[in-house]
Amino acid sequence: MMAKNVNKLYLIIFFHNLIPAYVIERLFWEQRGMTVLLVVLCEIIYAVSIVIFEIPTGVFADKYGRKPLLVIGAVLSVFEFITLLFAYDFWSFALVVFLAGISSACTSGAFNALLYDSLAAVNKQSSFEKMVGRMNSLDLIGAMIAALSGSVLAKYYGFELNYILSALGMFIAFVFTILLKEPPRTTPEVRQNTKLNSFISYIKKSLLFYKSNPKLVTILINAMGIGACITYLDEFWQLYLDEAGFSVLFFGVFSACISLARIPGNILAASLLTYFKTESIIHFILALTTVCFFATAIFPGLFGLLTIIIIFIGSGVIDPVVTGFLHHHGSSNIRATIESFQSLIESVITFSVGIGFGMISSHFSVISGFFFLGVISCLFFFIFLRRIQSFAKD
Repeated sequence: MMAKNVNKLYLIIFFHNLIPAYVIERLFWEQRGMTVLLVVLCEIIYAVSIVIFEIPTGVFADKYGRKPLLVIGAVLSVFEFITLLFAYDFWSFALVVFLAGISSACTSGAFNALLYDSLAAVNKQSSFEKMVGRMNSLDLIGAMIAALSGSVLAKYYGFELNYILSALGMFIAFVFTILLKEPPRTTPEVRQNTKLNSFISYIKKSLLFYKSNPKLVTILINAMGIGACITYLDEFWQLYLDEAGFSVLFFGVFSACISLARIPGNILAASLLTYFKTESIIHFILALTTVCFFATAIFPGLFGLLTIIIIFIGSGVIDPVVTGFLHHHGSSNIRATIESFQSLIESVITFSVGIGFGMISSHFSVISGFFFLGVISCLFFFIFLRRIQSFAKD
């Protein structure tokens, strides 16, 4: 039964990312009056909604079950795309991203917690990184198919059809979410969960977990730094291509390329851990993203597109490696809550980076914004180097 859970999670991931709207999202928003600064403000609203709901939803998932949170998140995702069809002003888009933030908060801790516990129920938790990598690859395959079809559909049938099809994809993911089974949590460690009978108890235990693992915190924060920079690359590469003079027909091809670029890292992440330490992998990716962000800004055009693809190749390794590192060190009775804390901190970092990126991109250009992301990556690189050296001395 728990093995079937994993198969359903595969399907949920695929259909949740079979979203042709994403390939023309920034152009659709721009068409309806959303400037780069307004989009960044929406990103901030998204981050704030996560800050508000991330920890409560994580505690709820640990205390009452992961599936209810996943179902709520799936319902909100369907509603998100239906609402976007009728959005013509800032506040409509703000409502959409606020609800999207709640949806993300509902699923961020619960999804991986349900996956890990489903694997643990059949003594296969050691394959967690491999499963995460495969699911991320399915995520990217779905996104690639959507991108290739979405750009053509947008060119010949208008942007709205993409959003209708995206709502349909989310609805199918919702159906498979309903079919999930809550995994049993019957280990001695998890049976102690009954003692954690208050909201504050979950918070305290999670904070103690992070306090007692300073190296883990360092790795997570720097991985989040990479993630924050890549978030804005992911959000605004369309405008980068537009500034560089590429046709919208090319958007689908390029979106497919960056989806394909992430797949090898996701698949190979588990194997890399047999040869390299987690901190070595993070440090290398930080160096790679720093160089490539600078190159993307200094050499816009075809060479810039190549460096964007290289960034996404490196980014594919991050999620399986870091998520596995966190869950192998965590305990099941607070599994969703500790990942919610991770997501919360990542939102704060993303929010902070977004303020600078939005201001620079609005006053100058998206290309200048990408140079700023290179500066941020460089700062994280040297901070991480110093912290890892201090751990080596200890």
